[in-house]
Parts: sequence; C-alpha cells; structure tokens
Amino acid sequence: MQASTPATPSAPSPRVPVRFACGLYDRMQALYTGEVVPEGIDLQFVNIDAPRKIFDRMAGEQAFDVSELSTSEFITRMSMGDDSFVAIPVFPSRTFRHSFITVNRRSGIRSPKDLEGKRIGVPLYTMTAAVWIRGHLQDDFGVDFSSVTWVEGSINSATSHGTPSLMPLVREVAVERGYGDGKSLSQLLDEGKIDAIFGTTLPECRRHNPEVQRLFPDFREVEKAYYRRTGIFPIMHLVAIRKPVYQQHPFIAQSLYRAFNEAKQLAYKNMRNLAALRYMLPWLPDDLDELDEVFGADPWTYGLEANRHTLSTLMRYMKEQGLIRDTLPVDQLFVPVQD
Repeated sequence: MQASTPATPSAPSPRVPVRFACGLYDRMQALYTGEVVPEGIDLQFVNIDAPRKIFDRMAGEQAFDVSELSTSEFITRMSMGDDSFVAIPVFPSRTFRHSFITVNRRSGIRSPKDLEGKRIGVPLYTMTAAVWIRGHLQDDFGVDFSSVTWVEGSINSATSHGTPSLMPLVREVAVERGYGDGKSLSQLLDEGKIDAIFGTTLPECRRHNPEVQRLFPDFREVEKAYYRRTGIFPIMHLVAIRKPVYQQHPFIAQSLYRAFNEAKQLAYKNMRNLAALRYMLPWLPDDLDELDEVFGADPWTYGLEANRHTLSTLMRYMKEQGLIRDTLPVDQLFVPVQD
C-alpha cells in the first residue's frame, strides 16, 4: 500500500494577521509591496535592515510572529531543548565568507595557517558567519584554532554586537570582550592589538592602513572554486515562526513557503530584465552570465533536499567548534512543507 501524503492545513477566512520581520532583500520585496500575498495571511512586513536587531528582538522578546533568524542560533536553541520556534526551509541570507577575513600583515599573517595562535576579532563567536569562516579555514587549509583567542565586539563601533540572548557553549573557548577598552575591532586591528577580524563587514581602518588587507584578495575566484568543489553556498539565516503561532495556525508554514518561493521567482524575473538595469551594477549582464555558468537555474535554493548537505556541514562545524554537543537530523530542523 502506498503511503499517503499528509494533507496541507487549509487557510481560514478571514485572513490571519502575521507580523513578519526581515531585511528588504530583492527576494522579499514582492511580499513588502503586496505583489505577492500569502494565502490566508494578512502579512505585516516589518522592514529591519540590521539582522542582529531582528534576532535579538525575536529571541529575547518574541517580538514578531515570523522573522528571519540566525541559522546557528536556531540550531543551537533546538539542540538544547528550546522549542520556542519552528522553522521553514527558506533562507533569506546566504553569503560566501572568504572575502570577510581581514588581517593586519604586521602580525605576520600571509596565509591561513598563520592565523594559528593569534588574537582574532569577531562580532560574536557563535554567529553563523564566524562558524562558516572557521569551518572553511579548518577544512580547506588545515587551520587549527585551538590556541586562538577570540575578541568579541562590533567591527566599526566601540560596542557589543547587539544584545543577544545566546545559549552557552558546550566546551570552553577562549573568548574576551574587546569593547571594554572603548574601541571597535577595527581600531584594535589598526593598533595591532588583534591580528585579524572574521566578520560580516569590513573594518573602516582599511581606508587608511595599507597593512590591513583581505586574507584572500582574489576572494571571488576562491569562492567560486569552493562552490564548484563542495556545492555549498553558505546559509546564514532561515525563517522562524513562533511555535504558539504555528500551533494555532499550522497552515501558515505552507502558505508562507509558497509565497516566499513566488517572491523569489519574481525577483529573478525583474533582475533579468535588462532593458533598464534594476540594480546599480554596470556589468550586470556579465554578472548574470557568470551566475548561470556557476550556479545554474536557481542559485538561491529553498527547500530541505536541495540544502541538506549545506545544513549538515554547518552543524558539523557547530559541533567541532563547541556550539552544540551533537548534530541533529536535518529533517528535524523544519516543519513539513511541500514545493
């Protein structure tokens, strides 16, 4: 007997109000403008272009019904039994991170292995970007981070990186707070008090200090080679739903998933309308040709199966780096949705 597919919960009438916080990415724009309307949902799109602010408010206050959320933070919470949220396999943010490693060459750093034993600035040790960077460097270049001291703080302001409510590490890691000196990570790198920065933006000191440089000046070729070798386009954020909201209205997972896919397809269509360039990229036609050559039809895949290897790799890195005790089955990360 063939197993039957679980029925998709039906949408009620009138529409359910849902407050959704996310950056106004091109793939989300149609949801913001109302060109795409999720079935059965009255979507209030709260545009916040600083992801850390979204994460802190969602995790700390449960301020939204649905939001983009740090993938490593969601996985860590789930692995430690915090079931405040469920997730759907939609990934608002994906970024290759080789270009976000900056070093002070006065520290003698010329190659990835030279990072061993150094003091490295990072906004948060546990942030998804830092997990990916360490994983890349360990897997592909054999970097041993066991003797590194991590210095946390904002890259270009003398503060902490948001006000996160993070789960504890499962093993001891040498982490210091850099902003206690009243200086940004950029200032500390400029002064030689840290040797490198792993981050999500570049330090302002690059503008005046020629010794502060990217570890991989040819990052575009490095990242393309990495993708061709591994098939991984690193996932940064997923879409999380407050569990009580999902339990009360389970249909919203499927409705949102379909709407996110529709909005993404519309963004692709608009991006490829070259009669008048949609973005301020003079060589966008060439960029699109390269996109097709490297990624194929859909570079920004949603769904579980297309991202299984990427998510498994991220969880392996999280275990190796002391964020979680063990990896989770990828299937357990998301509530069921159908393409």
